[in-house]
Parts: sequence; structure tokens; C-alpha cells
Amino acid sequence: MSTISVSPLSPTIGAELGNIDLRSPLSAETLAEVRQALLDWKVIFFRDQDLTPEQHLAFARNFGDLEVHPFAPEHPVYPEILQITHHADAPGYENLWHSDVTWRLQPSLGSILLMKEAPPLGGDTLFADMYAAYDGLPDDIKEEIDGKNARHDFAGFRRGLVRKGATEEELATFDAAYPHPEHPVVRTHPETGRRGIYVNQAFTRQVLGVTPERSEELLRILYRQASFPEYQCRFRWEANSIAFWDNRACQHYAVSDYWPHGRSVERVTVIGDTPYFDPDQPVTGRQEERPFRGSMQRSILA
Repeated sequence: MSTISVSPLSPTIGAELGNIDLRSPLSAETLAEVRQALLDWKVIFFRDQDLTPEQHLAFARNFGDLEVHPFAPEHPVYPEILQITHHADAPGYENLWHSDVTWRLQPSLGSILLMKEAPPLGGDTLFADMYAAYDGLPDDIKEEIDGKNARHDFAGFRRGLVRKGATEEELATFDAAYPHPEHPVVRTHPETGRRGIYVNQAFTRQVLGVTPERSEELLRILYRQASFPEYQCRFRWEANSIAFWDNRACQHYAVSDYWPHGRSVERVTVIGDTPYFDPDQPVTGRQEERPFRGSMQRSILA
């Protein structure tokens, strides 16, 4: 019988898992519990996990194949490990709501981030439940966006490549490899069957099938949904803490309030599948959750 403990951080998203050592191979039973916790809580956390790169990769491979990030400097030994380091001369900039690599045709299943160096204060990460964000929309907005697609693009990375001196030929090669995929505005989760908002500020450019003006209006409404605290949890990092989040069901925001202190992490990302919307798939999961609608939301959406 497993001894894993599950301590929720909020009513719908985020839970800390205890009594588990990720440095050792995990049994099939334990892995099944970890996966179910991820599906239930969208992001799960572990404390005191001083993993080697090999152990980090081994844990992640239990959930699928791993990606290599095409726009980031490669790890000197393991290309699947993305190193992100900020300090006084390179402050944090991931402080916007996003889901990782939605500019891929098959965006990630999830990301597993290990904190190597935490600032003395600040540098928390917020996570937003995109099931709850969808459930909290007015019915007329749901009806309008269900079944629509949106175009995604790696525009921020393209600007970085230009600053680094990338040629037109190099940019064309990247564009051919990541050809502005179209993903559903509302995604059906392949394991839970639940619907969640699947557009994000970092990588979504346009809702298709509506006027540009309506696209901007819809994106503004949908981006705002992540901002409600009722849909969020907040994680305070310590060295050797791990967050494993489901990019199919949540978004995250790395708070950049720790300058000039340093913050260093290593992230491994599990490759996912092609997003889809299934209007006929029964919605399953934690349906007892009551949708929240902010008191000001109706006037904002009008």
C-alpha cells in the first residue's frame, strides 16, 4: 500500500505530494498515483528532491518522450534539460500567463521543473486552473468559442533570434519547422475529457473564423480568466523543490520580484499529443466544482 500523502494548496488546483523519493525508481503503483494526482490537481509539487540530472530525466521519462528546446542554449551533457538562470544582470521575464510550447504542432504534456537556486524571498510561481477558467465563462461565450481554432506562434523567440543575429534563411528554417499551428481555443483533455481554455498571452496570435476585432475581444476575455485568484494556487520555492504541471490543463506565471537576487532552475518537458476539441465527448472529472464568476465579470464581458 502506498504511503504518498497529498496536501492540496487550493480547492481545485495544486497539491504537494509527500513521503516520496524521486531519486529512486518508482513502482508502477506509485507512478499511477502520481499520474492520477497530476490529473486531479493539474500541478503537483515535491520538496527536498536533490536530484541528479540522470534522476531528473529518469523520473520524467516515466510519462513519455522528452523534448529538446530549439531556441535555448543546450545543456552541456543532456539536451533535454533546459537551464533557466536569472541574476542581477539578467532579470526574470517569464512573468506572463502561458502554457509551454503551444507553438509546436504537438505541445507538451507537462513540464517538470527542479529549483536549483531559490532567491531568499520572492520568485514564486502561480498556476491557473484552465478547466475552472472555462467553467466560469458565461454560456454565450462558451458557445462562441467551442470548436473554434486559434493560431499560435513563437514570436517572442523569433525576436530573440533576430537580436542574436539570425539570418533570414535561419528564420525561414525555424518557421518551416514550427509553422504557426492552429489549436482549439477550448481543448478537450485526452485523459480526463474535461474542457479547458487553450489560448495564452505568450504564444496565441489570433482566433480564427471571426473578425480581427472580435478575435482581440475574445482573447482579452480568455486571457483575463487566468487572473482570478479563485482559479489559482501559488507555490513558494525552496532549493530542491519540484513542480510538475499539466500544460494541457493549466497555465503558469513566474513572478519576477526577486531582482537582484539569483534564481536558477532546470526544466524537463514531456512531449504531448495533438490538441483537439470533441463536442461529443462526455465531460468527466471533478464536476462538483462550482464555477466562479467574478462580480465585475459580466460588465467586463459586455
